[in-house]
Amino acid sequence: MSDSTDVNQSRRNIIVASATAGGVAAVATAIPFAASMLPSERAKAMGAPIEADISALQPGELQILEWRGKPVWVLKRSKEMIDAIKKSEPNVADPNSEVPLQPDYAKNEHRSIKPDLVVLEGVCTHLGCSPQYKGPEAKGEMGADWNGGFYCPCHGSKFDLAGRVYKGVPAPVNLPVPPYTYLSDGRLLIGDDKKGA
Repeated sequence: MSDSTDVNQSRRNIIVASATAGGVAAVATAIPFAASMLPSERAKAMGAPIEADISALQPGELQILEWRGKPVWVLKRSKEMIDAIKKSEPNVADPNSEVPLQPDYAKNEHRSIKPDLVVLEGVCTHLGCSPQYKGPEAKGEMGADWNGGFYCPCHGSKFDLAGRVYKGVPAPVNLPVPPYTYLSDGRLLIGDDKKGA
């Protein structure tokens, strides 16, 4: 009986050791596999908010940034540009921004928190091209009703200096306003507005 007990104990030890080694190997294999399913740092950064230094931005200057793989425009508007928004109102399709493409704090005539600074996604709402900035001096090219804004050369869509789409162009809606907030007078946080607008 003693020999039988020794054999059973040895078998039990071998089975326990094998099961333990198999379990350790399974966990060691599963950890990298599970980790590969987590988003990469680059993927996390693609959706993460970005900070923009706007302290040196002068009236009439356009700063282009990238957020979520798209161009984002930060335009510092001069007094003349702010006045031009009002002048273009009869020509735009959605002057009151009824289509919800902006946070509530940007649902106003200027489509911005402060009248002199607008933040827009620089992607045409027609087919996703990137419009170009055209100043008021481009009236000859853009038409007598042009007060400055953005023009998409791909299919001819026009947007005013608040990103509102003109009537009768292929783009169906205004340019989106991403969520943003001021961290200070010279810094913006684009992609997150929970800090309070």
